[in-house]
Amino acid sequence: MDRGSSKHSPRVDEQMSQEISGLVQGPGTGGSRVDEFRVPEPAGEDQPEPTTAPAGDLRSGAPQGMTSEDVEARSRLGRFITMNALPGDRAALLANARENEAPDDVLAALERLPESTRYQTVSEVWAALGHTNETTRW
Repeated sequence: MDRGSSKHSPRVDEQMSQEISGLVQGPGTGGSRVDEFRVPEPAGEDQPEPTTAPAGDLRSGAPQGMTSEDVEARSRLGRFITMNALPGDRAALLANARENEAPDDVLAALERLPESTRYQTVSEVWAALGHTNETTRW
């Protein structure tokens, strides 16, 4: 025996399933939304485009002892120093950064490092450049 829905009639169940089909179905040939009325309208000519980052800090949850700008700057430094260069001294870090097409300001910062020290991590390089790392890791 087919029980069906005890709350609605079969006709109402069918209507309700059609109403939510646009929410349940993923992106298809018609774009990211199935129903056209769900597509947001673009901003007007005299209105700014909406952004995903409001004014203020772009990163939340910066670790203790660092600002969000510090986190971004250390991450930027780490983009140009790959794991192949670590552990390494100033010459190895500079060579690796040049291979990765680091900008001039990153190269200038790496040139300020002492020659005889070997660095194990990007955080050690960051600290040697005079910046602070987070005070607690976990």
